[in-house]
Amino acid sequence: MLTEGMKAPDFTLDDQDGNQVSMSDFQGQKVLIWFYPRASTPGCTTEGQGLRDEFKNFKKKNVVILGMSADKVKAQKNFCIKQEFPFSLLSDPDKITIRAYEAIGLKKMYGREYEGIFRVSYLVDENGIIERAYDKVKPKDHAQQVLEDLA
Repeated sequence: MLTEGMKAPDFTLDDQDGNQVSMSDFQGQKVLIWFYPRASTPGCTTEGQGLRDEFKNFKKKNVVILGMSADKVKAQKNFCIKQEFPFSLLSDPDKITIRAYEAIGLKKMYGREYEGIFRVSYLVDENGIIERAYDKVKPKDHAQQVLEDLA
């Protein structure tokens, strides 16, 4: 996991509509990047809904929300439409940016190990520096936790 005070890695990825989005597009704004294992799964949906429901409060604080997983653009689009997300979901099927943010590694389920995306988030400040790093995010409480840290 990257640590607070580090420069956030730049990237250019396609969003759910196929538009290219770069970290550098948000200079002068805070950005919450939330990494999730897979679109339309229960935990990821819960986390996304929490961010969606608090979107106006994030906007008031000049915070852009970007979701990211290895899902293809079409899966991100379906997830975004179904959940009515007002923010971009970025597609990183090659996991290059996910690796740069150290949001991937060995996970265990049912006794077997596999490489998977961690449920982590980073709050990046207006100058592209990681202000907060959220490890082992709880999907239900994440939006509130970040908003409390912004207060």
